[in-house]
Amino acid sequence: MPAIVEPKLIAGNANMPLARAVARRMSMHRGMSVGLVDARVERFNDGEVFVEVFENVRGEDMFIIQPTSRPANDNLMELLIIADALRRSSAARITAVLPYFGYARQDRRTKARTPISAKLVANLIHQAGIERVLTMDLHAAQIQGFFDLPVDNLYASPIFALDIRHYFGDLSDVMVVSPDVGGVARARELATRIDAPLSIVDKRREKAGEVAEMTIIGEVAGKRCIIVDDICDTAGTLCKAAEVLMENGATEVHAYISHGVLSGPAVERIGKSVMKSLVITDSIEPAPEVKACDRIRIVPTAPIFAQAILNIWNGTSVSSLFDHQTLGPIYEGMYNAA
Repeated sequence: MPAIVEPKLIAGNANMPLARAVARRMSMHRGMSVGLVDARVERFNDGEVFVEVFENVRGEDMFIIQPTSRPANDNLMELLIIADALRRSSAARITAVLPYFGYARQDRRTKARTPISAKLVANLIHQAGIERVLTMDLHAAQIQGFFDLPVDNLYASPIFALDIRHYFGDLSDVMVVSPDVGGVARARELATRIDAPLSIVDKRREKAGEVAEMTIIGEVAGKRCIIVDDICDTAGTLCKAAEVLMENGATEVHAYISHGVLSGPAVERIGKSVMKSLVITDSIEPAPEVKACDRIRIVPTAPIFAQAILNIWNGTSVSSLFDHQTLGPIYEGMYNAA
């Protein structure tokens, strides 16, 4: 088997702009051109996915960049079939780079006779021949244990910390807010990074999809509040939480969300909400209406994913990227190193 000399990237159709951006960043780090492997990923008339790889990948260290975002099933099948094509082409190692891991919200049985779909997807990924997973901000940390292979879970909070320090200036009146009790650990992590106090929105539901009541735990009067969460889907809860914070005396409300699913009426709701800004990453390719919304700002993840891929390929630490001080030089030109 030939020696593995360079990492090779291949991408499905889920987020091609991010894949190209990762390749550009890796080219900068390597001082040589790193491109996407020439391949076609297309569909037959009946919707079946077909993959053909046009380059030799025998003995190569392959990284598939493919978030399993909407349409989740199509993008998941693309990932699995690309992996099968690479495995049958004698790739030495296959790593799935999943900036957004779909089905993550189905990580436990919420009632009788329901699936744990996140575990099923983990099994499918393993059986397809993928040997390692690189992802960002899993909905629940225990999902890493669903995989029978190594999982590197990156965090958006160091990037958010850089962004907040750059755009907010004096942080003495900033308060980080968790939109529910389940997200306290995530919000606390960001609050610790920027040395800010923490508040919690306690929400109670009368039935699924409808929030009956919200109570603020903590004093938010006179504060610039930053709501932190991993996923924003229809934005109903997020916009309602922003209203409650303003009613309780907050001077401004911003939101930092790792994965902007933003389905249905989400963009319209955000445009009409009391929130001053919503910051998301490009882990999911933003739709045109998301890009056009003046209240939504998108921070790139290509720098951190490019460095993580190189660290995996080199056999060096990925956890070093958990520190915003380490990320400062990687994001140099965008933010002042903190």
